[in-house]
Amino acid sequence: MQTIPLQPIPNQTLQVQLSDQACTISIVQTSYGLFATVQVNGELIISNVICLNRVRIVRSEYLEFVGDLLFVDMQGNGNPVYTGFGDSSARFQFVYLTAAEVEALT
Repeated sequence: MQTIPLQPIPNQTLQVQLSDQACTISIVQTSYGLFATVQVNGELIISNVICLNRVRIVRSEYLEFVGDLLFVDMQGNGNPVYTGFGDSSARFQFVYLTAAEVEALT
């Protein structure tokens, strides 16, 4: 499991290497919740998927994304909001699970 750092700002895009995948991840806070868009090597994998506590974001193997992403509430069972982002002690942690870690969950 790898923690991906996020800033406590409502809209952000980051570049990160995850299991040999060059990923561009956009996180957007709206009044309806937090949403994620994921691209790998410039190819869209998922777009504007709602982010919920401990619910995998990509979920579908046919999308050919290696592993998965999810948010974890470190202080309870709330869904993520940008005000809870920050350093390693922040309330909401954004994590990447390897393919083996995803397999262990199922």
